[in-house]
Amino acid sequence: MIENIGIIQHMRVLFMGTSEFAIPALKELVAHKHEIIGVVTQPDRPSGRGKKLKPTPVKQLATNQKLQVYQPEKVGETEFVDTLKLLNPDVMVVAAFGQLLPQKVLDIPPCGVINLHPSLLPKYRGAAPIQWTLINGEDETGVTLMLLDIGEDTGDIICMERIPIELQDTAETLHQKLADIGARLLIDVLANLKPGEPPSATPQKHSEATHAPRLTKEMGCINWNKSAITIHNQIRGMAGWPGAYTYFCDGTSLKIIQSLPNGTYKYNSQEQPGTIRITSDQHLFVRTGGGEIQLMKVQPATKQVMSANDLINGYQLKTGEYFSNLESKIDDS
Repeated sequence: MIENIGIIQHMRVLFMGTSEFAIPALKELVAHKHEIIGVVTQPDRPSGRGKKLKPTPVKQLATNQKLQVYQPEKVGETEFVDTLKLLNPDVMVVAAFGQLLPQKVLDIPPCGVINLHPSLLPKYRGAAPIQWTLINGEDETGVTLMLLDIGEDTGDIICMERIPIELQDTAETLHQKLADIGARLLIDVLANLKPGEPPSATPQKHSEATHAPRLTKEMGCINWNKSAITIHNQIRGMAGWPGAYTYFCDGTSLKIIQSLPNGTYKYNSQEQPGTIRITSDQHLFVRTGGGEIQLMKVQPATKQVMSANDLINGYQLKTGEYFSNLESKIDDS
């Protein structure tokens, strides 16, 4: 917790955010009665089969709170930069906004631009830090608040908070945990800002940086030759989107929603990775290249999410059947 040393009584905050990750931070700003002079978010985009324009989660919340919303296609456009200057913010807060801010925008607020990033920087800079933290089997993660600069997550660190990663954490559960922590840290940082000065911050150790690139759908394809723990990490890291998936022998896809690694069962050496084992109490296990993995929740193509038990009964699965072993783009390490 940061010690309170000097509150700006009439903090003028400009908030920039787009996705669900930004929601707790904006809610906390509202709850603590900061003067939110505007909310900047991405333009409405076509969504669903009807391709109707859909507002971002941040726009929906801001509208409900009767906050002024701005949706520039690019924040660096001259007209919008002029708008930002007229708004005259003391500080800007950025959380999962989705656009890089040019230097002419970063220079506007005297207290700087504070960014909430869901990793322990300099590890996992980039678009998908939560997902790659899980895919790579890390045992801890956290949130970093930094002063934004023109690099990709390269700014000086204001503060961070670490949390352990549980075996059953997924990208979705970690997303919520880290969003809530980031919101709390933000309020602490804002409470300690001095008029006209950015918060104190420490440069990152750039030599220790790692990258978390945007995921692709192809990365979700499971290669059963990988170890059980690698596949489990892939499944939980891919939760939400794109989802980890495999195929029945007839080519029908099956998304794996929840799993549990098990390294103790001894398979017949002639059984190929991907081979199904069903226990007497209707639990579903799959052989991997190292141990086996229990499937807990799944989603067949065009169906709702279901338990493995319902899959066994609905598809009449039997021990000895197998899932197609297509190559995944996730490396085993």
